[in-house]
Amino acid sequence: LADVGLLGLPNAGKSTFIRAVSAAKPKVADYPFTTLHPNLGVVRVDENKSFVIADVPGLIEGAADGAGLGIRFLKHLARTRLLLHIVDLAPPDPEADPVHDARAIVAELEKYSPELAAKPRWLILNKLDLIPEEEREERIAAFLKAYDHQDRWFGIAAISGDGCRPVVYAIYDALQSLTPPVTSEQEDET
Repeated sequence: LADVGLLGLPNAGKSTFIRAVSAAKPKVADYPFTTLHPNLGVVRVDENKSFVIADVPGLIEGAADGAGLGIRFLKHLARTRLLLHIVDLAPPDPEADPVHDARAIVAELEKYSPELAAKPRWLILNKLDLIPEEEREERIAAFLKAYDHQDRWFGIAAISGDGCRPVVYAIYDALQSLTPPVTSEQEDET
């Protein structure tokens, strides 16, 4: 079981993020569905402080109904305490709409399980390094306003690790107050 689950569209940067913050080395490539199986990474915050992140294959619209690889891996996310929703803020397709894409992922969570959709979910706005520096703040502000996210968010460039350490420290602190999920073995005992 992992403490934190990564979710997002294929190529949002989930595997790159887990590589940046842990010793896990999942395959990273510039094509969709590079990740075919869940990858776990242990994130060390300090000598005796760590947590586990699960990187699952990217979700697509229809995942809760069996499209793509998503439905098999939504179960993994249900066992986590915190979700990190990785959003590509600089998609290569000029027609792509990061707000629409982020909402589509949340819709899949809601279709699959209201409990999963209700988990704490932080936004990780990734690939800021691909946005000209003078446009970053405006692009982030426009996304946040249009998306209307009510929880925490962080801006990062996972490829270089920029902004990842503050995310790691915030996750560790948050996990100290979040209740561990109930496993099926614990349910059987009640």
